[in-house]
This record gives sequence, C-alpha cells and structure tokens, in this order.
Amino acid sequence: MSETLPEKKESCGLFGIYGDEDAVDKAYLALHSLQHRGQESAGIASSDGEEIQLYTGMGTVRRVFRAGSTILSKLANPIAIGHVRYSTTGGSKSSNSQPLLSEYSRGQVAVAHNGNLINAGLLRDEYEAYGSIFKSTSDTEIITHLLAKPSHVSKPDPLVHVLIHLQGAYSLVFLFSDCIEAARDPFGIRPLCIGRTVAGAYCVASETCAFDAIDAELVREVEPGEIVRLDKNGLTSRFFVEPGTITPAHCIFEHIYFAKQNSTIFGENVHEFRKKLGRQLAIEHPADADVVIPVPDSGISAALGFAEQSKIPFDMGLVRSHYVGRTFISPDQKLREMTVNLKLQVVKDVVRGKRVVVVDDSIVRGTTTKGKIKALRQAGAKEIHMRVSCPPIRYPCFYGVDFPTKKELLASNRNLDEIKDFLDVDTIGYISLEGQLGCATLPKDHYCTACWTGEYRIPIDIAVNKFAMERYQMRMFDEGDEA
Repeated sequence: MSETLPEKKESCGLFGIYGDEDAVDKAYLALHSLQHRGQESAGIASSDGEEIQLYTGMGTVRRVFRAGSTILSKLANPIAIGHVRYSTTGGSKSSNSQPLLSEYSRGQVAVAHNGNLINAGLLRDEYEAYGSIFKSTSDTEIITHLLAKPSHVSKPDPLVHVLIHLQGAYSLVFLFSDCIEAARDPFGIRPLCIGRTVAGAYCVASETCAFDAIDAELVREVEPGEIVRLDKNGLTSRFFVEPGTITPAHCIFEHIYFAKQNSTIFGENVHEFRKKLGRQLAIEHPADADVVIPVPDSGISAALGFAEQSKIPFDMGLVRSHYVGRTFISPDQKLREMTVNLKLQVVKDVVRGKRVVVVDDSIVRGTTTKGKIKALRQAGAKEIHMRVSCPPIRYPCFYGVDFPTKKELLASNRNLDEIKDFLDVDTIGYISLEGQLGCATLPKDHYCTACWTGEYRIPIDIAVNKFAMERYQMRMFDEGDEA
C-alpha cells in the first residue's frame, strides 16, 4: 500500500453557520475557499430547525455541487455545516464523505471532522463486539456511536462525555436540528475559528479565509478543550477540559504548508509567518546565487523572505497550473508523479545559466523534489541551492497529517550529504527547529514538533494506519467466507 501514498496531504476543512437565510450558499462559498484542505469529497448538511438534509459527493466542491444544478436550492435552510475531505483515516470513497448524518434517541445529528483519532480502532472494536454496525471506515463515525451510547445520552451534557473519550487531534462541527456545536481537542492541534457576518450571523471555520469569502469577520479562535454553541440565543461557550491545565500542541505544519496565506491561525497571519521563516532560513543558510525562486504555491512567502534577507533577486522560475490540483491530491502515487510536469513547469529564461536558490516549504519523500531539480538542470541552471523552511521530517504524524511511514521519509535514514546527493543539488539547507519556533509568536512549547523530533505529545500506544479499518473489514469478510 505504501507505494500509493501521496507525498503529504491535507487534513480536511470545516465550516458552519447559524441563522442566515443564505446559509447554504455561504457554506458553498466558504468550502470553495477551504478547497486547499482537501479535494477527495465535499458535503453540506442543513437544517430548517426541525429536520436535517444532507448532500455529499466525491470530488471538488464545484464538481459535487455542479453549476446549474438545483442541489443548493433544495438544501436551502438557515443553518448549515460543510466539509471538504482529504483522507487521513479511512480510504477515499463515498461512504467516508462528510458530514456524516446519523439518527439516535435524541434525533438527528450531522458531524464534520478535521484531525485524526488515534484510539478509533480500539473504540470500534469495542462497539462491534457488542453488535454495532458501521457504515464507513472513517474514524469520524466512532463519534456518532459514542453520542448514541445510552450512558452518554442520559447525561445532562452528552457531548462533553463523548469528547472526553476521544484521543488525538480533532476539530469538530456538529449540526443538530436546532443548533450548531463546534469543539476543539484539549491540545488545540488543528485550527478552528469563530466569525460573524455583517448581518450578525455567527459562523465557524477551519481557517479565516472562509470568512473572507462570505464577508465575515474573525471574532476569535475556539479555545483548546472548548465547545462553542450557535443557536437562537447567539454564541455560548463551555469547556470539557479546565482551561490552562493542558499546554497546547498546535500543529505548526499548518503555518508552514497547509493553511492559505491570507488566513490567520494560532493568532498569526500565515503569509507573514512564512516570510519570517524565509528570512531566518537566509540567516542560517546563506547562498551565493543570482536568483531566488519558490516552489509554488506554499513556498512563495518563504522565498520572498529569503530574497529580502539575502538581497538576492526574487523571480518565478517555476510556474504552477491552477487547473491541476496540488500534487499530493491524487491518491495514486504513479498518477501523482505523472502530474508533476503538468502542475509545475520551468521558466527557462529565469534559470538558464544562473545560480539558483530553490525555496520549498518541506521535503517528504523527496521524489517530487528530485523531479523539479532535474527539470531545472535540463533548463540550464548553473547551480542549484536547495533551501527548506522547515527542519528535516524524520517521523510520521498521527494527528491528521498523512505523511508516509518513517522508512519512506527522505530524512529518516539519511544525513544532509546523502540528501544532497539524492536530490542532485549543489548545496542544501534546512531551517533549524530552534529557528523555526523562534519565528512563531506563541511560546515554543505551544507547538507540536513530533514530525521532526519524534516526541509525541499524545502518546502513540499502537501503530496507526489510515487503511487499518479497511484491512480489518476485509479480514472479517474473508473469515466469514471461510466459515
């Protein structure tokens, strides 16, 4: 299965809005703005205050909610949530599309999830042992089964009792018939923000770029361990973990790669943070060169910072086709490698005969980067100096970033000289972990650095694999056949 895993993948995008006559249309626009977080599937659930409707499909937002169709008008209601998905647990198939809609003793509920539950397999085993039937292989469905558990339903605040059973990374948006509830894990690993439209409707989203799309303003972030409720009374809040008792572990890779440049997450604008990384990278690893070029799009801001600090001219030596999705989007490794040349092409006049600094946000396996370097050599680059605005990735992520296994990571068993030789560059420089954290506004211990250090803030007691539930399901099917 490893050969089909993409280089690196997003961890889904969420949106919810309460009390707006155009809630569904605004959810559609917001999901468009969050499309960079996942292109495998998209969905919107809406409610008129009594009944929830749902539509999901495979592909991009535009493809699922086709232009000229009546889907959005049929969903039209004043309360809505939406989701764009890139699979981190559970394969890319329609049954795993979100939001997931379920019905239990208290009525209907739709849930959208960004993150990864590391105890999902154990919980699923427990429920299946007692006869529960699962419709998907997504870890998100565990949440609806927990919510329907009689011992939780009977509690005054059943959602609190569900959340304290979850381990891992999760930003969640629930749609009940008459309200929206949004929650963030106690470590605040994935981002989740609160906004308000000019008409006064409250909304929640993974990133503030979604608010820009619907003319809403950022109110604040959902705090780690907080549940925010949007209903007819406006916005209310409660905590399922006492504030201040857990040190946050924000995923700094959101700032480095995932989030859109115009978003503000973890209290800081993404573009400005990446520029700071580029400036620090130039200080740590200067280069004697003629031009600085980024790997678009996520490397542009860091390259700008590198050029400003080094006084080397910035130019676009690689151009991206916006009609081809991010290279990691294709679930098939072979197709992903074939689409690299379609997505990124060299501006030969920018690099021919020149000493080139190439700035990228990260290197995972290295196969895609190696292809880019080869193309620059063929275009006549005299020297190539690779600069990377995050430290070498040596360990997998279990909190919602679908990196390959440790043995597949370029830096897991290679030193810098070996990486340089593998990529065929003249020099290579990664920003230091200390330098990277020094660019952030929050205290250094407020960020998760597990993919660089191997120090996991939430202990990983079992091997976690996104296809584990598919394999378990297939094993049970085979055993049934034999019986």
